[in-house]
Amino acid sequence: MTQAPTPTADTVRRLVRSLLKEGAGTAAGPDVRPVADGEDAVTWWVGTRHVLRLAPDADAAVRQRRELRLRDLVRPHLQVAVPTSVAHGEWAPGLTYTLDTKVPGGSGEQHEVSALGEADLAGLLTGLREVPPRQAEALGVPRTAPRSLEALRRAAVQAAERLAEADEFDAARLRQLTPPAAGQLTVQPGGAVLVHHGLTGAHLVVSADGRVRAVLGWADAVIGDPAEDIAGLARAVGAPAAVRAATLAGYGARPCLRGLWLARCDSVRHLAETLSGRARTPLPLLRAELRRAWEPILLERVTDLREDVTGDTL
Repeated sequence: MTQAPTPTADTVRRLVRSLLKEGAGTAAGPDVRPVADGEDAVTWWVGTRHVLRLAPDADAAVRQRRELRLRDLVRPHLQVAVPTSVAHGEWAPGLTYTLDTKVPGGSGEQHEVSALGEADLAGLLTGLREVPPRQAEALGVPRTAPRSLEALRRAAVQAAERLAEADEFDAARLRQLTPPAAGQLTVQPGGAVLVHHGLTGAHLVVSADGRVRAVLGWADAVIGDPAEDIAGLARAVGAPAAVRAATLAGYGARPCLRGLWLARCDSVRHLAETLSGRARTPLPLLRAELRRAWEPILLERVTDLREDVTGDTL
């Protein structure tokens, strides 16, 4: 197998010079810099108005081509912005790129989401549910089966014990989710929708006043369990805000509570994996996600499910 080339500043500058008029006439070309530190920089700031994303391998190229088509499909259904590509093609044989217009604002890791921002998130969840799944599947978006919450609970219990030994978490908190309760929080038939599947703080563009202005990172979207996006929001903006947004979007108690416990179990597992050296996600980020996912909400009696639960009760 031929090894993919490593993108460098010169590689990026030559590509961008051919795409943009700005800086094309100068010897240095446009100002480019990687978004994140590391040897495998595949996302680059281009000046102050654009961002360039390079697919590092063939699988990423397939997902990026699909993402470009999916963004066009979802845009009419959403009240928040979706990135717009001003140019796309191949930066190396079989490896794609997209040059997107930069969306102004900070990330969800930098700014707290306000009450109006929660309404923006509710509009996001509503819009995703309105996208016809067959149209998304026609673009190549895969359909995935719901995860077993009971299997996830068992894995989280073991992870919580390791965190307790490291004085990172009170393992007793997971006892709220009993096996019978996990069994009640199954996905109902016919409930599959378009799921962003990557609603992290880094993928939420939030303004200084707490409004959610855009959602990035559509490459991992699937047709599946909407509770996965509620879970992502719980880790990104906090459990209460995520549940309020999902309730505003019309979701009842079961998907809200399922999303809450997916987030809580995942946050415990992810932190334990990184502490043990099996993952490389920054610990401060994982600790923040754990804290947000475990923020208390009013409804904690998971065994007392009611499908007509209102936002006030949650």
